[in-house]
Amino acid sequence: MVRLLLATRNAHKTREFAEILGKDFEVSDLSSVRDAPEIKETGGSFKENAILKALAVSQLRSASGGLVVADDSGLEVDALKGAPGIYSARYAGENVSDEANVDKLQRELSRQNLPASKRTARFRCVTALARAGKLLGTFEGLVEGAIADLARGRNGFGYDPIFVPEGFDRTFGELPAEIKNKISHRAKAIASLREGLCTNRS
Repeated sequence: MVRLLLATRNAHKTREFAEILGKDFEVSDLSSVRDAPEIKETGGSFKENAILKALAVSQLRSASGGLVVADDSGLEVDALKGAPGIYSARYAGENVSDEANVDKLQRELSRQNLPASKRTARFRCVTALARAGKLLGTFEGLVEGAIADLARGRNGFGYDPIFVPEGFDRTFGELPAEIKNKISHRAKAIASLREGLCTNRS
C-alpha cells in the first residue's frame, strides 16, 4: 500500500485522486493535518504552483518524511488568450463559488459572439511529487475540448458543467465519474504519476 498526502483541502479533488489511483494507494489530504498553512499560489505556471505546494507540505513535521503530491490545474480558453489559466479557481475573485467563475467565463465569451468552432479550450493539470523538501518529479496531463453555450450536468466541480471533451457531446458535468476519470487532464497526470511511482519502487 502506497500512502500519499495530497496537498489540498478540496474533497472533490481528493476523491478523484483516490478513485483514479485505485486500491493500492491510500490518499489523505490537508483536512487531517493540523499544522498545514495556507499556501499562496504565487507561481507563474501550473508546474511552478504544483512544485511550490508539494515542497512546502513535504517539509511539515506532520508529513513525517512521507510522499506528498500536489497538483495545479485549470482551464485554458483559446479565445481568451489562455485565460483563466492559473487563475481558474479565482477568476471571478478570491473565495468565490464555482458558479461565479463559470458565469464570468460565459460572459467574457458571449461578448465575442463566437461560433462553436472558435470556443476551443483545454484542461491542463500538473502534479508534483515530493518528500522531505526534495522534488522527486512532475507529471502533466491535458484534455482538449470546447466550451458549451450553457452549463449542463451536476457531476464534477469547477468548470466541468461547461467543458465538452473532444470526441464527446456531453460535458464533464454530464459524464459519469468512471468515464471522466479515464479521459480527464487529472487522470492523465495521475497516470503518469502512478507510473513514476511504480518505476521508482521497482
